[in-house]
Amino acid sequence: MTAPRWIIHLPTTLTSLDEVTALAVALRDSLGHLAVVDFEETTLSEEGAQFLRTRVFCDARLGAAGRCRRPDAHDGPCATAIDSASWKSGCPQPADTPTSPKLAG
Repeated sequence: MTAPRWIIHLPTTLTSLDEVTALAVALRDSLGHLAVVDFEETTLSEEGAQFLRTRVFCDARLGAAGRCRRPDAHDGPCATAIDSASWKSGCPQPADTPTSPKLAG
């Protein structure tokens, strides 16, 4: 039996999806060398609706290269390099999935 993994819930004072996404990207870029943090599983939620989550990063596995480092629901092929242009194109977009349903507004 595998031991359960733990989740850190990190509240912010940010008020927009774009701002909190930029923070998640900055945290991954600065702390990505820590093997104990699975940044590709990062999700975001509004404070009053924590059960509605928006996935930040694509979670596709790329074999020995690790996971795709592009935004969730990105256009084109997965990649191990960060594509800063894709972050500026409005990604991530809330997806219609149980873990990240489309948010109104």
